[in-house]
Amino acid sequence: MSTAPPGRRGASGRRVALVTLGCGRNEVDSEELAGRLAEDGWDVITGVTDAADVGDADVALVNTCGFVEAAKKDSIDTVLQAADSKGSGRTRAVVAVGCLAERYGETLADALPEADAVLGFDDYPDISARLDAILAGETHVPHAPQDRRRLLPLAPAERASRTVRDVPDLPAGLGPASGPRPVRLRLGDGPAAPLKLASGCDRRCTFCAIPTFRGSFVSRRPAEVLGEARWLAERGVRELVLVSENSTSYGKDLGDLRLLETLLPELAAVDGVDRVRVSYLQPAEMRPGLVEVMTSTDGVAPYFDLSFQHASGPVLRRMRRFGDTERFLELIGRIRTASPDAGIRSNVIVGFPGERDEDLAELEQFLTGARLDAVGVFGYSDEDGTEAAGFDGKVPEDVVRDRVERVSRLVDELVSQRAEDRVGEPVEVLVEAVDRVESGGVAEGRAAHQAPEVDGTCSVRGLAPADLVVGRFVRASVTGSDGADLVAAAG
Repeated sequence: MSTAPPGRRGASGRRVALVTLGCGRNEVDSEELAGRLAEDGWDVITGVTDAADVGDADVALVNTCGFVEAAKKDSIDTVLQAADSKGSGRTRAVVAVGCLAERYGETLADALPEADAVLGFDDYPDISARLDAILAGETHVPHAPQDRRRLLPLAPAERASRTVRDVPDLPAGLGPASGPRPVRLRLGDGPAAPLKLASGCDRRCTFCAIPTFRGSFVSRRPAEVLGEARWLAERGVRELVLVSENSTSYGKDLGDLRLLETLLPELAAVDGVDRVRVSYLQPAEMRPGLVEVMTSTDGVAPYFDLSFQHASGPVLRRMRRFGDTERFLELIGRIRTASPDAGIRSNVIVGFPGERDEDLAELEQFLTGARLDAVGVFGYSDEDGTEAAGFDGKVPEDVVRDRVERVSRLVDELVSQRAEDRVGEPVEVLVEAVDRVESGGVAEGRAAHQAPEVDGTCSVRGLAPADLVVGRFVRASVTGSDGADLVAAAG
């Protein structure tokens, strides 16, 4: 399926397909790139989920992820897969954008000649001209990577003076101004969509390189966020998933560190929006007022995506993070006192330099006591440009693998137990797919404690035909579970 603004479809004869890897922030970036291209007359092919589907495009634009080694490899493999379509279809150019492209620039271009160009974030405002030049046979000179934290003032309050360009009279189908990014074009039609709160990060975790290529933390103004929320709702979005590198910092550069507590009720009140979900919360920055708003506001999911990373105090200090088992369990207790059915998920890193057997045991003790709904387990590996890459006390790779397997087995068991505990619990499920059969039908969707793609799903049986509609919220009762996935009966 192809989508472009009315009156512009195919006007230039240029077609582009975007393949998006990584997180919800990348999804928004892809839709903003698509908006820019559609505004300039490109025919944007929507619904592309695999590089094998780009053969009908002149340009395959691969929005890469550069977070961890597995994501980097997946990004490179996707570029190579897209390059295979050249010669077998219409595709004439494969272009890499996104975090991996920004992070490595000229180095990636040298190592990946199959890509016709590697573009950085500074190329985004002129993306149409860049692709036109590439199709014309011009050689693009890739950028030399830089530490993007140095592009803005150190003091967050000084960043608010940046200019935001308005785009009046947008073509139908394109979104409103979004910081310095002028437009957005939805590439899918699902009833949930990410909405970017901010970009960048001011934290200095020793294992993480994201701030160096995403830059310092910059909040979007509430009016921009609300405007885009209304635009998404007008296009059938029922659930907004708020994304950023650190949502708990929202508003600090605008002079109000509690701005998220004010914004959430306003987003939940947007006509057409039934559920607002917040992602990427820092445990050290969780405020009692934020917990209260997230657990008591109608339309805001009591869902806490808390980045614990570990539970051993000494390991967390080496990570340049705060907290420990006692503090984390206390936070979880406060959340569940306010909302017993609240969803809580996290990610943990095992095998960090200096991690001892007793540190791993403490992490396991924490996970057992926390009863989280979902946990991502990652083995530590050195990341270019991070402080931890130079640490002593490196854990051997085979030991890291063993620890990942050990903690993953524990997590699988604990997550399954947590899902079983929800049997008998009432849930409100956003229908995202429908499987109709003669005797009825099954709706596949997500309950309030389940974020898209990462936290399992909920299958609802026994619905009336009128409720077997994508985008409908349905009430059900949990009757069973399979891992993190739930089975529920209507009513």
